[in-house]
Amino acid sequence: MKKLPQAIEKVSPFRVMSVMERARQLENSGRKIIHMEVGEPDFSSAGPIIEAGKNALDAGRTQYTSATGLEALRNCISQFYLDRNGVAIDPRRVLITPGASGGLTLLANMLVGVGDGILLTDPAYPCVRNFIHLMNAQPQLMPVTMANNFQPSLFDYEKAVRPNTKGLWLASPSNPTGTIMERQGLIEASEWAKQREFHLLVDEIYHGLHYVDEMPSILEVDQTAFVVNSFSKYFGMTGWRLGWIVVPDEYVDTATKLAQNLYISASSIAQYAALAAFTDKAQAVFEQRRKAFKDRRDFMAVALKEIGFKIPENIQGAFYIYADISSFSNDAEAFCSALIEEQGVAITPGADFGDYLSNQYVRIAFTTSMADLELGIERLRSALIK
Repeated sequence: MKKLPQAIEKVSPFRVMSVMERARQLENSGRKIIHMEVGEPDFSSAGPIIEAGKNALDAGRTQYTSATGLEALRNCISQFYLDRNGVAIDPRRVLITPGASGGLTLLANMLVGVGDGILLTDPAYPCVRNFIHLMNAQPQLMPVTMANNFQPSLFDYEKAVRPNTKGLWLASPSNPTGTIMERQGLIEASEWAKQREFHLLVDEIYHGLHYVDEMPSILEVDQTAFVVNSFSKYFGMTGWRLGWIVVPDEYVDTATKLAQNLYISASSIAQYAALAAFTDKAQAVFEQRRKAFKDRRDFMAVALKEIGFKIPENIQGAFYIYADISSFSNDAEAFCSALIEEQGVAITPGADFGDYLSNQYVRIAFTTSMADLELGIERLRSALIK
């Protein structure tokens, strides 16, 4: 095999996929595995979405759409921002993408140049680092701690900035920590980025899956920011591979050109199905599921503390707990490997999400049923409490 380009060699594996594969192997051998590794809701897509997808197939709506997506769907998303966040977004600024990953790929190609530095939190969603590496650019990691709710401050920005820094990429709610950036933090990030003439991108993929009274969008405080979102998490459409981005008005033409070249268009069937996600019937389903995730979060937070995990005081969104395992181990990968092999409990080591104290942390997802979570906790308790 010939030597690959240096950018590809810098791309790290997505360890959670390896954990999932090992879990499948053990399940195929007849073992009961408790899945606390995967960032995918265990609920199937809501009935109205499935029905809308079937109707689109029956109607033969299988052709390419516009590269920017169905006008009707972009209008729905615009109205969604107005209803949920009280902010008016011109639908032309919304581009439908093949998953949030497609959106991040487009934004990386548009905003990141060779040799640029992009500020990211550590820990953060691992693929973001890799998208930046593939642009022959430099992820510049800002360590964040449980003491600061795993969210960065002005101090962290100033400490991490370098002469080649060109952008600041944040996430709220965050994967893997389940914490959010409150309004004041968003304002400070926006003002700091503008002073430095950096672009600001915020991953809002887990919006909707939040357990606090206020979940602000960066667009409420900064219309020049870039946003990526997804139909996978709150809307429960993981396998449909559908997301969207919001870009400032002056970037619409460039983003459209990139969409035409990078992926032509998002899935037509998925887009027609997603129109039903904004109906009252579907929204009622999503809110019921959010309540179920909140109940699971409440259960897991108490149980994990009782066992001896150190976790944030308030898991505010998403469906993850980033847990400190220093009471049990200083090797998260070995810890996770032992748990799946010996206890049949699958969780993800912190090394997937960054470098800072990664051997001390694991990500635990409450994306499986309450019955399985209770069994998983029982297994963890028997293995870890001496």
